[in-house]
Amino acid sequence: MRPDILNPLFAEVTALKGIGPGLAMPLDKLGLSRVVDVLFHLPTGWIDRVARDELDMADAGRTIVITLTAREYRSSTGRGPTRVHAADARGNIVSLVYFGGHSGWAKKLAPIGEPRRVSGRLELYGQELQIVHPDYVLPLDEAGEQPEREAIYPLSEGLTSRRMGQLAAQALERAPELPEWIEPGLLAKRGWPGWRDAMARVHADPSDMVARERLAYDEVFANQLALTLVRQSSRARRGRALTGDARLRDALKLPYSLTGAQVRVVSEIEGDLAQAQPMLRLLQGDVGSGKTLVATMALLLAVEAGAQGALLAPTEILARQHYETLRRLLAGVPVEVAILTGRDKGKVREATLMGLASGAIDILIGTHAIFQEAVSYKDLALVVVDEQHRFGVAQRMMLQAKAKAAPHLLAMTATPIPRTLTLANYGEMDVSQIDEMPPGRQPIETRVISEDRLSEMVDALARHLSDGGQAYWVCPLVEESEKTDLAAAEARAETLRARFGDRVGLVHGRMKGPEKDAVMEAFAAGRTGVLVATTVIEVGVDVPNATLIVIEAADRFGLAQLHQLRGRVGRGSGRSICLLIRGNALSETSRARLALMRETNDGFRIAEEDLRLRGSGELLGTKQSGEAAFRIATPEMLNELLPIATDDARLLIDRDGGLSADRGQAARTALYLFERDAGVALLRSG
Repeated sequence: MRPDILNPLFAEVTALKGIGPGLAMPLDKLGLSRVVDVLFHLPTGWIDRVARDELDMADAGRTIVITLTAREYRSSTGRGPTRVHAADARGNIVSLVYFGGHSGWAKKLAPIGEPRRVSGRLELYGQELQIVHPDYVLPLDEAGEQPEREAIYPLSEGLTSRRMGQLAAQALERAPELPEWIEPGLLAKRGWPGWRDAMARVHADPSDMVARERLAYDEVFANQLALTLVRQSSRARRGRALTGDARLRDALKLPYSLTGAQVRVVSEIEGDLAQAQPMLRLLQGDVGSGKTLVATMALLLAVEAGAQGALLAPTEILARQHYETLRRLLAGVPVEVAILTGRDKGKVREATLMGLASGAIDILIGTHAIFQEAVSYKDLALVVVDEQHRFGVAQRMMLQAKAKAAPHLLAMTATPIPRTLTLANYGEMDVSQIDEMPPGRQPIETRVISEDRLSEMVDALARHLSDGGQAYWVCPLVEESEKTDLAAAEARAETLRARFGDRVGLVHGRMKGPEKDAVMEAFAAGRTGVLVATTVIEVGVDVPNATLIVIEAADRFGLAQLHQLRGRVGRGSGRSICLLIRGNALSETSRARLALMRETNDGFRIAEEDLRLRGSGELLGTKQSGEAAFRIATPEMLNELLPIATDDARLLIDRDGGLSADRGQAARTALYLFERDAGVALLRSG
């Protein structure tokens, strides 16, 4: 149960005075549906306002506050501006300028002969002074005391920073004084104010970095405490030691030997599985580094020990691809592998469920369908999760509930994650890295080409196809909408079909599973030469013959996404090329991204740079995982505060009496305040 002291903050946003349906909509666009959301919606900058008694040309370029009286209105014809000529106390004239046919609005704001308190940026227009769209024009009795420094908030249409500030002030009034959860020595050393005081200070003065840092620390600390609790809970559960006799692993007929990095990671996993304490390990490795083979070794060890293993993939396409890969790898090895996705129905599904319950199936591969209620295992002892960032802590815990004893967990990701974010999102896990590519892998040559040369690229594609090659063509990210992305992909597929006929396949996120699989299968089998795709699908097909990928409007993608897409080629021994098509109006950030893509194939370097350029929430795919992103802590703050918060969380659990002591009770409140639900769920379950 959430502590009662927090209830005023978790009320609907309409509990604040003056919020009707008209204001609730723009707030909703910003994701501000509760009072606590308004409180954490911090200003991003500020305006310094200078109070003046009279107008002065020397103030041009500054934001001023002054009392003015309207003298006359001048409206242009059509959509031209309306000018309100107004005078200060000494008779100096300034024009208040409103664009977009606002003459009625302007007259209502500043009636002739009535003094108004006006604020805005004073500008010189020729030899005249003007203020374009003043920030506010208020009757003197409503103006109150204007602060010299006024906060600027992120806004949506229908909201002003002034209104946002008023709502934040109301939210602050509802904020209780909370007991202190930060370790006293750290608090004193940093000179941080209390939580509520810090909130008030940041809303009043956005440049107060001490107060902002305190709030960022609170958020990071709550996150690390939740992960520490998850780790403690997992470690406390009794698992079972798995030791294999290597009979199945030795039966694998591999045409190559494992890389040094793979051997090292397999041995780390073997060491974990030999303990009764459940393994919690994150395996990071770039696309093509051989993570699947490492996972297969772990699953075989579990089967050798008389147990079952499960491999969980985020999409149906990836699940089926893993199934085919494992079937090929395990040909001739006496192991029963099955697949279960949401699409499997009827007798096939029934047979799979019976095989799992009886123990006839050794390894199950599937989507999240494999942890639905109807699915029960005879003896599940190891769970492998692919593309870890798509599954939140809560989903991992659900799957672990399927086993008699706590199962071992191996999570894999091909999205190289910077050290900082690994700590922030997987702080409860041990981390292994495959930092070496299998021999024979060619680095992918990356070129950046202007969109003006599109026709040359289609000619190059024709030559590539006539030499027996295959290619991916990835369509641009149009906006946050599958519909428009799909339209772009369909249009591109049509233009390519006009030249290459039915050698062009199209795949996108709105296709039904069987239809999508049929297109993928035709490409994998070489019946089509070009696969046009949107980015909403995992283009996770392993087609060694596809050695060319074209990414349209590459400047609209993030680095991590470009790197993932590029990893679709370079899977065979032949030379692979990635063509990044860029627009002509490049921002500095886009330019830097594309230059780095051309320069390196190192996913970990790319991830660190992506974090610097983009910030933390987006990179990890928090939209998919349902885990809370950081609202206050910036990547720079994360770098500095994460190690301190991790140590403090462990100190609280190990030395300061855990959650039952006074500081622990305060920290429990912080978990609820920052909605670190994985930790909260554990509190609920004891």
